[in-house]
Amino acid sequence: MGRTAVEKIFSAHCGKEISAGEIAIVSLDFVAGGDTKTPQAIKLFGEAGLSFNLEPGRAALIIDHFVPCPHEKAANGHVAMRRFAREHGLKFYEAGEGVEHQLLAEGGHVLPGSLIAVGDSHAPTCGALNALGLAVSSSELAAIFATGRLWYKVPQATRVEVKGKLPPGVYAKDVILYLCGRLHGGYYEAIEFSGEALLDLSIDDRFTLCNMVADLGAQTAIMPWDARLDAWLKERGLGAGRPVDGDADAVYSQVRQEDVSSLEPLLAFPHAIHNVHPVREARGVKVNQAYIGGCSNGRLEDLRLAAGFLKGRRVAAGVRLFISPASREIYRRAAAEGIISVLLEAGAVILPPSCGPCVGLTQQGIPGDGEVVLSTANRNFRGRLGNKNALIYLASPATVAASALTGEITDPREII
Repeated sequence: MGRTAVEKIFSAHCGKEISAGEIAIVSLDFVAGGDTKTPQAIKLFGEAGLSFNLEPGRAALIIDHFVPCPHEKAANGHVAMRRFAREHGLKFYEAGEGVEHQLLAEGGHVLPGSLIAVGDSHAPTCGALNALGLAVSSSELAAIFATGRLWYKVPQATRVEVKGKLPPGVYAKDVILYLCGRLHGGYYEAIEFSGEALLDLSIDDRFTLCNMVADLGAQTAIMPWDARLDAWLKERGLGAGRPVDGDADAVYSQVRQEDVSSLEPLLAFPHAIHNVHPVREARGVKVNQAYIGGCSNGRLEDLRLAAGFLKGRRVAAGVRLFISPASREIYRRAAAEGIISVLLEAGAVILPPSCGPCVGLTQQGIPGDGEVVLSTANRNFRGRLGNKNALIYLASPATVAASALTGEITDPREII
């Protein structure tokens, strides 16, 4: 009987053949701790009197949520992280370097076939590189620091075959919003992507799809290895890793074929990621705040796409447009291309490379009661941006940019 890609990766990391539903004790290739989970992990580690037994080259601590730091509790957590990284020789990414999911990719910490533990729910982002990212809690981070291993129940896998070709004006964000509406509720499962539509998706696009798998309810995700990924790795001087794919006769919990040929721009309406409708159904809804950035859509291609709409134009009166690049490197490259100048001239506010207003933790970009926010972020539940009385719609960077120009929710194809 064949095996899924998920089963193959877990088997390779626990030293024996293992199947979905079984408990595996796995050795991890890399672990990343952000500033929401790591301070508590360090506290638990110290209270338990544990010894550090993880090779320094297999871990990084990253400040990405509380940037700039808004209060002393978070600041003291940052102090603890800096000290812990220094004591144990860990890779440390300071505030302003970027979001951990982007930095894992840029830093060469994720390669095909690897198994990565991340102290954040959007760990599935690693799947774009033909790897598995597992979200872990503070207590699990502490245990990994002590052992380099983690126990895990191997998830069942759903194979999602994305077929067809995306129409003009429709983007990867629209695809994942479509899937969130269709597949919502796949709890404790992994999504294995396949299909010819993926051939047209850049690695940045694939990051977006895998990132939001967490929000449709799945545990993790993985994209196939192909020539596009091989080229992406070679451009960055990275090795090929251990490419993996599911067998033709692997047993999946289900196989879904989703044709995107007739897809149109989509929105997740308030207050749920699975409340998905065409943009046209919200046409005319006034927008008070627009946001492009974060770990789902703050990459260079996203900023480039937004600049294409905004060049030579101004954001509509009454609209606040915030941009947060996913990393300092993306910010630098966007500046070198002139993208940042275009965004600034259009009236956008550029925030530090970080999680930005996505979570509302930094108290930047908190909307007022009844205000409408159109965002490229990955969650829109009530209170996500720091105000439970605001209305959050999720959309592609194209839809957000087009709507920022008109002042109301707008199909980007009208601006094109």
